[in-house]
Amino acid sequence: MTDREPLIPDEGLAPASGALPGAAGPLKEFTAPPRSQWLNVWDQFKHHKGAMAGGIIFLAIVVLVFLGPLVWTIDPTHIDIRARNQGLSLAHPFGTDQLGRDTLARMMAGGRTSVAVGIAAMLLALFLGSLVGVAAGYFRRLDDLLMRLTDLFLALPLLPLLLVMMLLFREPLSATFGPEQGIFILIVCAIGITSWMPTARIVRGDVLALKEREFILAARSIGTTNWMMIARHILPNVLSPIMVSATLGIANAIITESALSFLGLGFPPDFPTWGRLLFDATDYLQQYPERVFWPGMAISLTVLSVNYLGDGLRDALDPRIRGR
Repeated sequence: MTDREPLIPDEGLAPASGALPGAAGPLKEFTAPPRSQWLNVWDQFKHHKGAMAGGIIFLAIVVLVFLGPLVWTIDPTHIDIRARNQGLSLAHPFGTDQLGRDTLARMMAGGRTSVAVGIAAMLLALFLGSLVGVAAGYFRRLDDLLMRLTDLFLALPLLPLLLVMMLLFREPLSATFGPEQGIFILIVCAIGITSWMPTARIVRGDVLALKEREFILAARSIGTTNWMMIARHILPNVLSPIMVSATLGIANAIITESALSFLGLGFPPDFPTWGRLLFDATDYLQQYPERVFWPGMAISLTVLSVNYLGDGLRDALDPRIRGR
């Protein structure tokens, strides 16, 4: 072959037009945009049958207790002595109590209180746990102090501590904010302050692992401040355990509030909650056992659905088991 002889293209090579942008060819499939990570999370989550069922049940309970009074307009505090201790009927689908108050209306009113307490206490516990976990994991000089504080709170007996807090602050808060709002603030703060420790330990472990990642070292090398590092790089990467802790925290808060109300240390007697309905129904357990069944079933379904929801989120947000 001489220097002037034209080169013959290899027949196995694709034509140059196939590599041009927008041209049809074997390279077209590589030009598709990358799939969103949240779509992968949703694909994994929707294949978890327990999580889907739990999400549907929890959503139905929330809609029923918050929007149900728009349809069922009976006042939960209305007393009708002539209709007391009635069984299931069209006028009162869940019956009435010893004062003639409609049980269905009281169940919806109690559900609003219990779910609101669960969500508010969960948010407070997540805030405290995330704050302590990020500070302990990122700032080495604060690690020992904050973790010993966490161990101290974990060593405290939960129920006696809650009882002491209720007895000490019940009257001052009730006098300042009113009986209902004062007890609501007290219960939310008591549950939130005693429930942040597991979240703090989980977040701290993830932050310690993230500190050694390449993108964190690269961000530190260009002079990113600590607070900007936490806001832009640390917190977005620890949202997965925080979201899982949020779902489990709602269930824990609802159970704790129900236990306090069942012991008579929760809201006032005329302010219905699921725990208070259980407490009021224990005196009539043998004559009217359905009064215990309705609030007990509501608490059990809510806690069970939230737990399944948390299991599904944990599996979907964990990249190590996603796709199994």
